[in-house]
Amino acid sequence: MWSTWSRSAGGTRRTRSCAATGAGAAARCLDCSVEADCPYSAKRLYLGCLGDADSEFWPLSAVTDTFTEEGVERALRTGPYGRCVYACDNDVVDHQVVAMEFEDGATCSFTMSAFTPMGHRRTRLHGTHGFAEGDGTSIRLVDFRTGAESVVGPEVTAGASAADGHGGGDEALVDAFLDAVATGDASALASDAGASLATHRVVWAAERARRTGEVVTIGS
Repeated sequence: MWSTWSRSAGGTRRTRSCAATGAGAAARCLDCSVEADCPYSAKRLYLGCLGDADSEFWPLSAVTDTFTEEGVERALRTGPYGRCVYACDNDVVDHQVVAMEFEDGATCSFTMSAFTPMGHRRTRLHGTHGFAEGDGTSIRLVDFRTGAESVVGPEVTAGASAADGHGGGDEALVDAFLDAVATGDASALASDAGASLATHRVVWAAERARRTGEVVTIGS
């Protein structure tokens, strides 16, 4: 049931072109003369979190636990989050496309981009009898045989960010795990360790394909 091959392309677009690499640029945002015009100004992003409880919870709490202007600037001066995004050694991709084929002949394409507004993940499933798509707040179902359409609206009250628990999914996963441990009943868990490992293998294969430019085959 798992993918038999994976092909991937992507990279760090933000490192390829930037006015900040010219005159006046610096290794840290606090020292950069063009920081005010930079879309990735750490100074603007993290100082702008002060006074907002949600933003202080995330992302500011990842930078410092001192929610004052002095505390934030100290963290940006000495910690990793104050470095110039174009000059630091962060090699995490900010855009990627992955193509996969499964053993039964089904295919899958996955697109990730950092250059979008905050939003939920979007999923589309194309079948021979119907179509389904979800945007994190509702699921639309279309029956090709009858033409009937319906919309399922899950009770999603949380936002899409990590601070919001990714639409409430993070909290639900933890609750299900704690219930399974407390009761000794694993039926509430959507997947076991083997299934989770298999999905990780797909991700590792996609990254290997991106780095090598080769098609990567995954065994059973």
